[in-house]
Amino acid sequence: MHVPSTTKRDARIAASQLALCDKRTLYLRNVPDEVGQRLERLAAREGISVSAFATRELAAIARRADNPALLLGLPDLGVDADAVVADIEAGRSAR
Repeated sequence: MHVPSTTKRDARIAASQLALCDKRTLYLRNVPDEVGQRLERLAAREGISVSAFATRELAAIARRADNPALLLGLPDLGVDADAVVADIEAGRSAR
């Protein structure tokens, strides 16, 4: 996939600006070579550094930490989970 040079340039600018921010620094140890190589390929496809790529992916994963709080904030509709599963199975068997 070809990434336009302006997109690559914008990604490099964004990555360099992130480097100047007052952010936490993480050092990863014992990363298998094949994982590092795959991260390098993924980052290269987007025209960004491995660090910028990994930071973006880790940020997306870290949002999962908020999921339990989000679920607790949902209203209880009094729907029985077993009834939902039974209805789904019945719908599938009717196909």
